[in-house]
Amino acid sequence: MRIRPATRADVDGVLDLWAVGRTEHATTEDRRVDVERVLEQSPGALIVAEEDGAVIGSVIAGSDGWRGSIWRLAVHPDHRRRGLGIALVRAAEEHFRELGIPRVQALVGDEDEVARAFWSRAGYPLDAGSVRHVRDH
Repeated sequence: MRIRPATRADVDGVLDLWAVGRTEHATTEDRRVDVERVLEQSPGALIVAEEDGAVIGSVIAGSDGWRGSIWRLAVHPDHRRRGLGIALVRAAEEHFRELGIPRVQALVGDEDEVARAFWSRAGYPLDAGSVRHVRDH
């Protein structure tokens, strides 16, 4: 298994992974154009885990320049409970360190108990003092 920055050749594999590995609490549509935009606008932000040429995990490590955000952590159901999720989180953190970004947040669905427990174990306590306001356009 290898963890590395995604390339354009990984787009189909990432979309296939998200089709089976995303949480039911995810609300944003998975679109090729969006994955390609991440690759173009934020090189290195989409990180994948591959095994035997197949994408089996992914995470997006995005930044506004001083704060990092982790989205779309997904592990193929056949590869869960092997430490791959935490390895992807640590790869995202390393990406932020390389960019000089000291603060990282993980965006997690409020009702997703499994994800909330995972992030707590990964060292990301709940920030009860924050709320998120969102507007689609």
